[in-house]
Order: sequence, then C-alpha cells, then structure tokens
Amino acid sequence: MHLSTIDLVILAVYLAGITIFGARFRRGQRNIKDYFLGGRTAPWWALALSIVATETSTLTIIGTPALAYGGNSTFLQLVFGYVVGRIILAVLFIPRFFRGEFYTAYQLIERRFGARAKSAAALTFLVTRALAEGVRIAAIATVVQIAFGTGQNTSVVLILLLTLFYTWEGGMKAVIWTDVIQTFIYLGGSAAAFFLILHRIPGGWEHVANVAAASGDKFRVFDFRFSFTEATHTFTFWSGVIGGTFLTMASHGTDQTIVQRLLAAPSRRQAQLALLASAVVVLFQFALFLALGVMLYAFNAAPGLTAGQSYDSAFPMFIVTQMPTGLRGIVLAAIFAVAMSNASGSLNSLAASSVIDFKTLRGTVADPHANDPARILRLSRWMTLVWGAALLVLGMQHWGPLLPAGLKIASITFGSLLGLFLLSFYNPRANAMGAITGMAVGMVAMLYIVMRTNVVWTWYVLIGTLVTFAAGSLASLFGRAAPPISDQDSPN
Repeated sequence: MHLSTIDLVILAVYLAGITIFGARFRRGQRNIKDYFLGGRTAPWWALALSIVATETSTLTIIGTPALAYGGNSTFLQLVFGYVVGRIILAVLFIPRFFRGEFYTAYQLIERRFGARAKSAAALTFLVTRALAEGVRIAAIATVVQIAFGTGQNTSVVLILLLTLFYTWEGGMKAVIWTDVIQTFIYLGGSAAAFFLILHRIPGGWEHVANVAAASGDKFRVFDFRFSFTEATHTFTFWSGVIGGTFLTMASHGTDQTIVQRLLAAPSRRQAQLALLASAVVVLFQFALFLALGVMLYAFNAAPGLTAGQSYDSAFPMFIVTQMPTGLRGIVLAAIFAVAMSNASGSLNSLAASSVIDFKTLRGTVADPHANDPARILRLSRWMTLVWGAALLVLGMQHWGPLLPAGLKIASITFGSLLGLFLLSFYNPRANAMGAITGMAVGMVAMLYIVMRTNVVWTWYVLIGTLVTFAAGSLASLFGRAAPPISDQDSPN
C-alpha cells in the first residue's frame, strides 16, 4: 500500500522542520562545553525526556509490541529493574559525576586508575554503542520498507544524513531539545494508535481481555520461575528485576550516551531529578507498547505474517494498512522521530568520547590544545561526521529480531564497564593494573558465556560485573593501591 499525498507531506514537513530546528542551536557555541554539554543550561524535565528518548528506539516501538503479540507481557519485569537501577544510580553514581568538571563518564575512571584505564573503558563504550546503534538504525528500515517499499539502504541513508546535519550543527543542545519534541510526538502517536485499535475492535477492551486470556494470558506480567539458561524464561521476575537493575546501572551509569545528559544538568540535584523522572515515563511507555502488542493480536492486525516470520512487522503493518490518512503520517513521523533521536544522541556521545578520552584534553596549562577551544570544537564536529559514516555502514547490516539483538549486544560488554566503575568506587585497594586486568577477564568470560553456554542475556551484565570486580580486586593485590577519589563534593 502506498502512502497518500497528505501522509507524505506530513512526513516531509516533520523531517524538514526537526532538521532546521536542531541546526539553529549552532548559534552561541564557543567551546566543547557548549557542543557536548549544551552549556549545562537544560532543565531537569527536558533532560528526563531526553534520557527516555535516548533509550527508546525504533526497535523499542516495533519490537516491544512484537514481544506481547507473539508471547505475553513479562518483559515489563525487566522495566521494573530499570526503575530500581535509576534509584541506585541517583544515590550512588550521580554525586560522583559532579565531583569535578567532567565531559565524559570515563574521566572519572582516569582520576582513579589513569589514562590507560580510561581509554580501555572508552574503547569498550565506542564499540558497544556503535554496534547497538547499528541495530537501532536498521530497525527503521522495517518501517520504511513496509510504508514506502524502498530498500533498507535508502531509508538508512535518509535518516542518518538529516540527523547528522542537525547534530553536526547544533551539538548537545540540539540533541536535547529535539529529543523533547520527538518524545511528545512518539508518545502521542502511540497513544493515538492505542485508541484507534481499541475503537476498531468489536467489543472493545472486554474482547481484548478475553482474547488475551484465551491465548496464553498475554497480559501476564509476573513469572516467578528461576532459570539461568532456559530461553523460555528470559523474562522472569528474578532475571527482570535483578538483570534489569544491573543493565540500567551500566547503561545509565557507565554509557556515555546517557551519562552525557546527566553531566549536562546545571547541578547534581537537577541530574538526580531528571533520572528519577525518566523512570516514571519509561515505565508508562513500555506498559503502553506491550498493551499495543496484545491489542494488535486481538485485532489480528498482521494476518499476512507467516510461521517463523518476525513479529516486528505487526505494528508497522497496522499503521500502513489500517490507520486513516493523516494519522498514518503522524505515527510514521513519530517512528522516524525516535530513530533520529537515538542517532543524534549516539553521534554526539561517540564524538565526545573520541575527542576527550583519546586526546590530552585535561584543561591544564601544559596541554597544547587547552587554549584553543575553537580548534577542539572543529575537531568535535569532524568526529561527529566520522561516526555518522560508521553508523551508516552498521545500519545497513541485517541483525535478526531487533529488540533482543540490541539489548544483547549491549549486555555483553556493559558488565565489564559497570564492574570497573564499582571497583573504582568500592575497593580502596584497587589499582590500574587490577582495573585493566579485571576488564579483560570480564570480557573474555562474557565471550565464553555467549558462545559456549545457554545463559540467557538478561543475566549477562550481572555476571560480567561480578567477574570484572572479582578479577580486578584479585589482580590489585599484586600492586600498589591507586589513590581513592576524593569524597569532597563540588558545590553543584
């Protein structure tokens, strides 16, 4: 089915409007603080929406309903872990990020373990974020192929070029404020889809509930069975809450893409408010997406799906075949919005880590770059362009089922990063040799688990964290302890 002229106009106006809006934030940029942290002027509520937009992707919007469409709603248990993880981070991590003038999460590691440990952590982030973002960008192709009938490469190029333009121009301030607009768009579009499906189903919510109960209880949220290895028990209360907590502590406490938004807050308190507020929004949105999946199943929105075909197509097929003209364009614009939001945040954070964590940008008089902020700003823009090219290539790959693929990739390496940060915070005997050894052992252990065992991915971050912390602590016994980070808070 081809989109109507009205739908195409809506999409074109949105894409042009958000690109122009983001690019206008170039004005007033003087240094990398403006480019990478937006001058630390964004209010907490805008940062909260930006955090949610960053962790939400096209694969979330089409992959989460697919989980409920093909199974049930037990994925929500993982989201409960997301909430717990945020509370822990607000108390234990954020105060440490405001004990200095940091641009990246890994500068905190440098203060404790030195430049080599910082570079190892930053390299882990760069590889992980680039691969995970490649999956996210590829997800937009599923929507575009159904809506326009174009190939994957065409859609990836279109989205990335527009996003790259306003991210190159506007920096983090453009990322944050376009995120705010895009969050309202995709949540509003998803809510519109909810009410439209409900209106289209004879019998309304009662019929949805009956179909859900008769099809294996698709609204089932809790599963208290315990297993490390059974794929059918991927989302249980234990793996969800425990695994989700550690996954969030890693993704929101050690991944530069999220940490950069926290560092962009005017103060520590504003950063804590942003993180906690994002927990409320993310819980609401995942509940909405799962409910959409159950309703799509009751409506039989994708009757053309064949046995073995990914359910990721269910929601896009409903949008294109069932939504009225105009609303269809708005909801498709919402999905494009999420893709652009993710890509812009990743581009800016990848550039930030590349420039700062692999250059001598310590702000000292001896630093040859410190007194030339314009030069560093130009370098930052060019690094954004380099990562745009890398994501373009990765977004053209085929990754299989989207949501599990994206989460699994990140979970393999996140444990090493979280273990490194916890080693820095809570082992006063730890040293640089122990930190790097712990990361290496943790990474090797995770690769073995992924390739040679049946452990489900929801446990990956916990296992990687424990192995990294234990190995790092043991290796540190054979060297001199690194000085602990000062407990003196900054005035923020």
